[in-house]
Amino acid sequence: VLQRCQLDAVVRQTVRKYAKLFILKKIQLVFQETKWEVLSDEKWLCFILNQLISNAVKYRRDPPVLTFRAVRNQDTLTLSLQDNGIGIDARDLPRIFDKGFTGQNGRRSAPNATGLGLYLCKRLCDKLDIGLQAQSSPAGTTLSLTFRINDFIHGVQGPL
Repeated sequence: VLQRCQLDAVVRQTVRKYAKLFILKKIQLVFQETKWEVLSDEKWLCFILNQLISNAVKYRRDPPVLTFRAVRNQDTLTLSLQDNGIGIDARDLPRIFDKGFTGQNGRRSAPNATGLGLYLCKRLCDKLDIGLQAQSSPAGTTLSLTFRINDFIHGVQGPL
């Protein structure tokens, strides 16, 4: 169900599920509110964010830091989740959205990994017309969701 979604509220709702774990594992969360809205399906957007956070927590490095950053360009809004975790091997990066692919880190750090989480995220993003990109280095990983700002959103939020 596509509807106007307050991006900050969706992020807060998803992060709230991890509050106890963040406290227990001393994970620092960095998030600056944006007041921006996107046209999406809130339930599935929460699912996508949940999976991205889950991976960031699973492959963390001490002291763990998760940073949400939103950037608005002319006709796009990009929400990025950056971690300072163990990163994704450059050889594995092109395949992380493939069904069943776990990569070297998945085999070492999370032996029960199924390789379905990012695959499902990519499929959902494709259906919701959200771009999903990944960048990684040994210093951490950034996964970015890019939403189109269409005439409907411009009418709600006004021009840049």
